[in-house]
Amino acid sequence: MPEKEFLPLPDYREYPIEEMKHRSSEFYTEMKRRRTVRQFSDRPVPRDIIEDCLCTASTAPSGANMQPWSFVIVSDRIVKRQIREAAEKVEREFYKSDSTQTWVKALDHLGTDENKPFLETAPYLIVIFSQLHGFLSDGGKKKHYYVTESVGIATGMLIAAVHHAGLVSLTYTPSKMRFLNKILSRPSNEKPFMILVVGYPAEDTHVPAIRKKALEDIAIFL
Repeated sequence: MPEKEFLPLPDYREYPIEEMKHRSSEFYTEMKRRRTVRQFSDRPVPRDIIEDCLCTASTAPSGANMQPWSFVIVSDRIVKRQIREAAEKVEREFYKSDSTQTWVKALDHLGTDENKPFLETAPYLIVIFSQLHGFLSDGGKKKHYYVTESVGIATGMLIAAVHHAGLVSLTYTPSKMRFLNKILSRPSNEKPFMILVVGYPAEDTHVPAIRKKALEDIAIFL
């Protein structure tokens, strides 16, 4: 049994109440500007910006600190093309299937269809994988805990970091995603969680006129 090691809380900063109010309000204002976009510019983005955003995501809490995520950053044009072709094949099946028409109708106001040009246009596709389990030194399975919750939190932090850096993103989840394991040579213990498309918005970008729920509709104070 490894010896437990604890350190004093190293970097916590307590702020005066008024400063806390300002900081929380300022961050809300900043994040309220974030919008999901589907029209991307092909303008290049320096790699170190993406690296910093990924480092931010890596600070997320996780079950038993297993950090059950892998990020595969795709900028190669050939690989992006392969992902687009595979994704659009899946999407054509999805949009034409009788069993998914309720889902398709729910997406109608967002203007989505089976065509996914952003998968080639955007400079980066960050493909996020959930590690369903790890491996012990003897090759046996190492259990991971709260995998979906952990990867979801890290992804949220990544999205916030991308926005804070001055870029835009799109959370893209094809109905079937295992083709990503094959294209990106990922092991069977990893399950595709999401493709986060990252870059600058195209000059003619438009977004749906949507509203977020009010605080009283999402929160209950007891």
